[in-house]
Amino acid sequence: MTIQNRNILIVTAHPEQRSFNHALTKSATSALLAAGHDVVLSDPYAENFDASSGPGDFTARADADHLHYQNEQTNAVRTKSFAPDIAREQAKLAAADVVIFQFPLWWGGPPAILKGWLDRVLAYGFAYVDGYRFDTGLFRGRHAILSVTTGGTPARFSDDGVYGPIEQLLRPIKRGALEYMGFEVAPSFVCYGAPRMSEEDRQAHLSLWAKQVLEIARLPTDRSRYPADPLSLVEDGAWARGR
Repeated sequence: MTIQNRNILIVTAHPEQRSFNHALTKSATSALLAAGHDVVLSDPYAENFDASSGPGDFTARADADHLHYQNEQTNAVRTKSFAPDIAREQAKLAAADVVIFQFPLWWGGPPAILKGWLDRVLAYGFAYVDGYRFDTGLFRGRHAILSVTTGGTPARFSDDGVYGPIEQLLRPIKRGALEYMGFEVAPSFVCYGAPRMSEEDRQAHLSLWAKQVLEIARLPTDRSRYPADPLSLVEDGAWARGR
């Protein structure tokens, strides 16, 4: 059976290029390219991506005197006036069949730069609009997965462990962002106790991860379900109701 070519976006949030996180990205990239898929990389640290939302996110403003972020995002979608770094990342995301987020767990969540990436890139009118979320989300028909490294052992992330199940910690991204947008999100790939792994264990995890991304790339996708003009689906200012 012929496997259809997929566009894969990998967003890696780790400041050290020699880290295990970047090794996981390289393993996934090599496997996907060898299978004939297209891979696009985003490296917020290497690209000096600004994690802070603000007026600099827009090259033109709907209201220069008052920053209402969703209103400005709406205007930026209509006038194509997002800052260049946001526009670049949105283009990558729009073209992706599968999105992979690779990051370490720091203080119970992703590095701040990845949260900032989500805040700035997943703009109203591009990633979501009112009334279109989860099963009707704009990015339905596509897949995503979180690949995470931790310092803690599996026991610490068990039901009885001090941290609890890791999926609870990853829920804000998995459920609150990706599934909200319509992505079908696979169970997270977690490398527990990464700093304590032997070289043999690391290689085993790299190999297992390469196999898992190939399985995800085999899943059916449908980017055509993304609407030509998401803002046409809602009335002007729909997001402002009740705020």
